[in-house]
Amino acid sequence: MNAAATQQPADILRGHPRLGDQPPRASGLSASWTFAWRAILKLKHVPEELADVIGIPILFTLMFNYLFGGALAGSTGRYLQFLLPGTLALAVTLVTIYSGVTLNTDLSSGAFDRFRSMPIWRPAPIVGGLIGDTGRYLLASALVIGLGLLMGFSPRAGVGGVLAAVGLLLAFAFGMGWMWTAIALVMRSPRAIMSIGLTVLFPLTFASNVFVEPTTMPGGLHTFVDINPISHLVTAERGLMAGTATTGQVVWVLVAGAALTAVFAPLTMRLYRNKE
Repeated sequence: MNAAATQQPADILRGHPRLGDQPPRASGLSASWTFAWRAILKLKHVPEELADVIGIPILFTLMFNYLFGGALAGSTGRYLQFLLPGTLALAVTLVTIYSGVTLNTDLSSGAFDRFRSMPIWRPAPIVGGLIGDTGRYLLASALVIGLGLLMGFSPRAGVGGVLAAVGLLLAFAFGMGWMWTAIALVMRSPRAIMSIGLTVLFPLTFASNVFVEPTTMPGGLHTFVDINPISHLVTAERGLMAGTATTGQVVWVLVAGAALTAVFAPLTMRLYRNKE
């Protein structure tokens, strides 16, 4: 008989965790980063979900520059300097809808029922998902900027101005993501969220200063464009890339992003707690 067979049960169990022992509970930050990594891995394993993230930036930058550049600015090269900060903001803003779409998909599949049964910080799945969605925003931003540089875009503020513009845009997009997560918790399907998102964002993005100066618009539309938050975002983006941004322009966008978070983050968590 070998030594393992004659070993006493107490010797075998010595050094192993007791049945009552439990691993330490993950911190809120750790749990959120885990769910953020989950969101990034979903993009890796389901790359078809990136079709719109890739297509929207390329389509809008190419189409509007070459269709309207000559008519609006005299040349596509001159128009590109005006257009690209706008299409950057437009592309990332439209991509924020996916924060709600992916959350609603998880809710429909029952994944969030399992998450709520885990001993983790309750907001971690939602906060982590929003952090993971930053990967979508960075990809859309890189596509717009990279394509613009190939087309001849020349930011006068250099790399620092471009990075500052992208950082400001991410802060605003994070606040918008909370809005879509709140909507996702009351909608019945991902398709409904996409429909509502496009219905809301298309007027906001197209009735703005993304494509033309508001001074060319009729009075009523001009007034709407002036108060449109997307117009303020685009103005700050252009200023940062050109090196002419004012503190007021940047602060306005940061306050708007913080206000969206302050309003919709608590609402999202309340709806999440009451979700059956």
